[in-house]
Amino acid sequence: MSWAPKQEKQFRMAARYSAKILAGANPGKLPITYPAEYYLTINAGAARRLGLTLPPPLLAQAERVLP
Repeated sequence: MSWAPKQEKQFRMAARYSAKILAGANPGKLPITYPAEYYLTINAGAARRLGLTLPPPLLAQAERVLP
């Protein structure tokens, strides 16, 4: 299982920061922001090989379930 931020939003945020820096902003003065959305990925195949049984409600919450 892993939690990860949505990459598309991370790339957009990086582009905004780059544009501000190229426009003359001081990088040290830019605010730090954290991703608002994360997604859950579960590797069901690895869990099965380890002998783990994943509860259906957990699998239902995952955005991606790897077979």
